[in-house]
Formats: sequence, structure tokens, C-alpha cells
Amino acid sequence: MMRASRILASLLLSLALLPGAVQAQGGGEGGGGVYDMNTGLSLWTLIVFAGLVFILGKFAWGPILRAVNEREKGIQSALDEAAQRNEEAAKLLEEHKAQLADARRQASELIAEGRVAGDKVRKEIEEKARSEGQGIVERARAEIERERDAALEMLRKESVELALAAASRLMQENLDQAKDRALVERYLGELGGDGGAQA
Repeated sequence: MMRASRILASLLLSLALLPGAVQAQGGGEGGGGVYDMNTGLSLWTLIVFAGLVFILGKFAWGPILRAVNEREKGIQSALDEAAQRNEEAAKLLEEHKAQLADARRQASELIAEGRVAGDKVRKEIEEKARSEGQGIVERARAEIERERDAALEMLRKESVELALAAASRLMQENLDQAKDRALVERYLGELGGDGGAQA
């Protein structure tokens, strides 16, 4: 507004001085100097200038100032909206950082729980393997003892057969198989008992 007033004042001064300058350049027709003034021309000049200022003020400066004000309001609104969006973005960034930290914490907890569960499963597997291994060893020992007993029984029977065969050959006669067998088995049992007592 102040700029428009300055422009208006400078235009008024120029128009006021214009008739005198025109007369001075016109030659020696009135013999007037630079400071001579034609009142009628100055009056009409002022009237035309005032009309021009009124027309410009009504139809040009008003819309121009309104457009400038609207433009300024639009820019201010855009700046406010940008600031608001910037604040929202900062809030979203903070929320994202908090969520990321929470996700990392949960991941660490899950990893720790997984380790504990893995150690527990490993211990259970080791215990089960140890138990199964001990069962296999015990079964193997029992099987070995059965095999040993069976082998000893077979050896005893074969020893009886060999002893009877040897005795039969020595005596060159056929002994009573059942009685002789019982006699030899009893003798071997006594030998086994004595051997066990000596051991």
C-alpha cells in the first residue's frame, strides 16, 4: 500500500510539471519559463489523473491486491500444511522407531526362548539316548549270559557224551546209557560245585 502511495505521488508530481515542460519545449510561443504554469491544463491533468487513479484503484489495484493477498494466504496455507505434514512424519518416524525397537526386543526374547527350549530338548534327547543305551547294554548282558549258559549246558552235554563214549571204548562194552549218563552228570555237577567253591 505504501508503495502504491509513492507511485501515486511521483505520478502526480510528474503530471503537475508536465505542462510547463511541454510549453518550454514548444519554443517561444508564450514566452513562459520553466516555472510558468497553465492552470487550466494542470486542472484537467489532475482531473484525468484522479480519474485514472480511481479507475485503477477500483478495477486494477483492488483485484491485484486481492490476488496478491490470496496468493500470500495460499502460500501460508501450503507452508502450514507442509509443517503439519512434517510433524506427522516426525511422529510416524518415532512410532516406527519404537515399533522397530519392540520388534528387536521380541526377536531377542524369542531367540533366548529358542535357546532354552533347544537346550531342554538336547538334554532330553541325551537322557533318552543314555537310558536306551543302558537298556541295550543290559539286554546285551542278559543275552550274553543266556548264550553262555546255553553254551555251558551244551558243553556239559557234549562232555557227558564224550565221557560215555570214552568209557565205553575203554571198557569195550555197552553200558546202560541212562544210568551212566546220570552218573556222569552228577559227577560233573559235583566237579562244577567244587570248582565254584574253589573259585
